[in-house]
Amino acid sequence: MFSAAVTEHFMAAHSFKGEAFGPAQGTHGATFVVTAEFKSPTLTSDNIVIDIGTAHDILKAAIAPLHFQNLDNLPQFAGCNTTTEFLAHHIHSEIAKQLDGSFQGILCIRMDESHIAWAAYEAPVGAKQ
Repeated sequence: MFSAAVTEHFMAAHSFKGEAFGPAQGTHGATFVVTAEFKSPTLTSDNIVIDIGTAHDILKAAIAPLHFQNLDNLPQFAGCNTTTEFLAHHIHSEIAKQLDGSFQGILCIRMDESHIAWAAYEAPVGAKQ
């Protein structure tokens, strides 16, 4: 399996509902480092998985609406706990929409929320999946 990955970050605030979250139930900030890894069993005719510049532009566009936002105030997240896992899935969906069939393979979104913790979401994208 071949892969190519790009990384970007965004800063946001949010809070969680539920005792499982302890002190994180209060509003707090986070700087998320997001890696989008594109995986394919084959290379294109140009011997790439995806153009790195295109992949980076797509990742930046997917996270731009989240940057410097309080996620609790965004209508698309009303009533949701915006956990790292949840956000990885959300970003995956946003990137999949932007790809518009230009990439077919597996997309893995990894979100590092600190130097000791991360979460990811991985699923196929593209017309053949």
